[in-house]
Amino acid sequence: MKVGIVGQRGNHRAVSLVGDIAERLHELGVDVGVDESTHEEFQRGDVWHEDGADRIAMPHCLPVDAFSECDLAVSVGGDGTFLYTARGAGGTPIMGVNLGEVGFLNAVSPNEAVATIAAEVERIHETGEPRFREMARLRAESEDWELPAALNEVVVQGAQRGHGNGVSVEVRVDGSLYTSGHADGVLVSTTTGSTAYNLSEGGPLVHPSVEGLLVTEMCAEEEMPSLVVDTDATVTVRVDDAETAVAVSDGRMRETVAPPAEIHIERAATPVRIAGPPLDFFTALGKLE
Repeated sequence: MKVGIVGQRGNHRAVSLVGDIAERLHELGVDVGVDESTHEEFQRGDVWHEDGADRIAMPHCLPVDAFSECDLAVSVGGDGTFLYTARGAGGTPIMGVNLGEVGFLNAVSPNEAVATIAAEVERIHETGEPRFREMARLRAESEDWELPAALNEVVVQGAQRGHGNGVSVEVRVDGSLYTSGHADGVLVSTTTGSTAYNLSEGGPLVHPSVEGLLVTEMCAEEEMPSLVVDTDATVTVRVDDAETAVAVSDGRMRETVAPPAEIHIERAATPVRIAGPPLDFFTALGKLE
């Protein structure tokens, strides 16, 4: 059995907890790999040799892009670390461990992480598969490129935001015109991502059990209300009247767009699979206060 673990970059507490998890999984006979950044922290020795004592066999370095070959992936950190893990995990179930502040994607507390992950590994040994729930992702493509799938949102916007910038947009849903005009950009979100960038742009808060795609204009001159459409809909954003624009997946992966151009956004074929205990959505809402 193979487990890949990612620790939040630059967070000593996260890396130390990854070490505790790796030790326990090694005792269970699991092949454990950690991401490049965490492995570098281990090699420096300040985490792997705590209190002057060596831990059990150091896990090997496993690029996140190879996590799709694992039976289980573990993310230790915040929602950003989870999104980073999800980009490489493919269909591998991911268990998210928060570091004290409950996030919307990380249901396991740090005090329970080692025991919870060990129990899930033992269950996989017994049954051959983990328990998981699926969450939709978005794919965005244009004529000559495709962005990595997004769990939260895809944004199409001008090269710069603010007065005198932005881009002319035309937004269609399954070919039917929804809105057009000048705006900073357009944001298309999953319901999972409704609590992220979508919310800060005035989009609706949606319970993750609800299926749909959320379409929200960003600072439009004549703004339409946010729209929730069917999960199987295709949202097409046409951009004009600007030298360049950009399409961004989950705030990190981006492609430069040369207007006029059309970007097609729809549900990705492979969802994210989340392992472990269910998250209490209403408890997690406390982070928004």
